[in-house]
Amino acid sequence: MGRVLNRFDPWRGKLCTCPPKYSYSPYVGCSHACRYCYITAYIKDAFKPRPKKRVIDRLLRDVQFLPKLPVAVSTSSEPYMPMERRFELTRRSLEVLVRFGFPILIVTKSSMVVRDIDILRRGDIVVSITITTVSGEVARRLEPGAPSPEERLKAVKILLENRIKTTVRIDPLIPSINVEGVEKLVRRLSEIGVGHITSSTYKAKRDSFHRVVEAFPEKEDILHKFYWGRGRWIGRSRYLEDEMRRNILKRVREACSENGMSFATCREGNVIEWLGRCSCDSSHLLSWRLESI
Repeated sequence: MGRVLNRFDPWRGKLCTCPPKYSYSPYVGCSHACRYCYITAYIKDAFKPRPKKRVIDRLLRDVQFLPKLPVAVSTSSEPYMPMERRFELTRRSLEVLVRFGFPILIVTKSSMVVRDIDILRRGDIVVSITITTVSGEVARRLEPGAPSPEERLKAVKILLENRIKTTVRIDPLIPSINVEGVEKLVRRLSEIGVGHITSSTYKAKRDSFHRVVEAFPEKEDILHKFYWGRGRWIGRSRYLEDEMRRNILKRVREACSENGMSFATCREGNVIEWLGRCSCDSSHLLSWRLESI
């Protein structure tokens, strides 16, 4: 069996600003079945998740000889899918990583993360919860298998009340679908104590674009114009034109500035400057520093 801790390098993307880290997922695939998800481009049966074989044994092997870079859990899956209640592979993985002193970056859309507050308190850990909209209706169409925005907001509040370092990803932003109302979302996050937001625009792949249009058929013409008419290829994804990306992200940045929050982007290049000395993956909140290895 191969390694389960692998260096994070998303397709060697020239716009990636992530610092050195590992990527780790105890599961393959994701039951959230988000319409915009990119994992269907390279994972077979991506929306039919399953546990990885002997994943805890393999993790125990890896942590004993690899340098202690931060571990991102999970970048191509969801660490807190419903099946986690049965298998508890994420919880057991966190226990291993904390015991061996690895910094951890948890990326999730699930309120189940609050179950593991006892472990989160013991480690050098940052939790990033993705919330793409405050609209329950939009979320149901866009992220059919994920918990509601209100459940995620409640989880953020609980984590912060328990002094767990917590940030929010407003990602992806899709014009004509979830850009309107983004200022309201930022205000809600500020009111419950969030200090940092990472945001980015939707990068279309042919299969994910088809799913988005299937969920929002009334938006097909405008989305096709934005992405396939005016947009352009960057790497393997179809990006909005630079000016449109800048204008969308500017709305988030200005809302963050007004509410005293730092702001970063993910795989957006230099279309807009960040607010504060921060990182796209929230690793700036870890106690760990690169020079420590």
